[in-house]
Amino acid sequence: MHNETLALKTVEALQKNRFASAYFQTAQEALEQLFSAIPANATVGIGGSWTLIQLELVEKLEARGNTVFCHHKPGLSPEEVLDIRRKQLTCDVFLTSTNAITEDGRLVNTDATGNRVAAMIFGPKKVIILAGVNKIVDTLNEAQERIRTTAAPLNNKRLNRPNPCVKTGYCVDCQGPTRLCNVTTIIHKRPPASDIHVWVVGEELGY
Repeated sequence: MHNETLALKTVEALQKNRFASAYFQTAQEALEQLFSAIPANATVGIGGSWTLIQLELVEKLEARGNTVFCHHKPGLSPEEVLDIRRKQLTCDVFLTSTNAITEDGRLVNTDATGNRVAAMIFGPKKVIILAGVNKIVDTLNEAQERIRTTAAPLNNKRLNRPNPCVKTGYCVDCQGPTRLCNVTTIIHKRPPASDIHVWVVGEELGY
């Protein structure tokens, strides 16, 4: 019950910040709504997200006939990855998650390349952000701390980066060329030219 109360409070705050926001008790309910909201002929961009991988969204979208721009498929050349990232910026629907959501309805994210946060802010016709209730934090400081101690170390581990946080379990503000934490954004309110939907799921999703 606490998770649902927290999620509903956060959804209300997101709506006050002009995001189109909704709460779903389960990931399955969110997926059903997602496939209803995305036309089968839409081009879909995929931002780097363990949540989307968990939900097998790329495979499900391709199976129904969508053209999916996913830059983390195996076997892609650096040139192909760059081209896909650019296509994500002008797709019909961009799907991603968020590193943290504050209870007062702000989205906090840290990127390596910046394509994910760029597409979240402006470019695609529609942005849908799926986030488990575990992404909700109280303050901006807690959002940054969540990134430093949870999201960044686990993402470095998943991507096999030789960065210190893989061993320490927390950010040490590394300075090497393989650093993933290069761009941090806070979306305080929905930008007026962007159609951003934030769907909060009452389950733990991603990290």
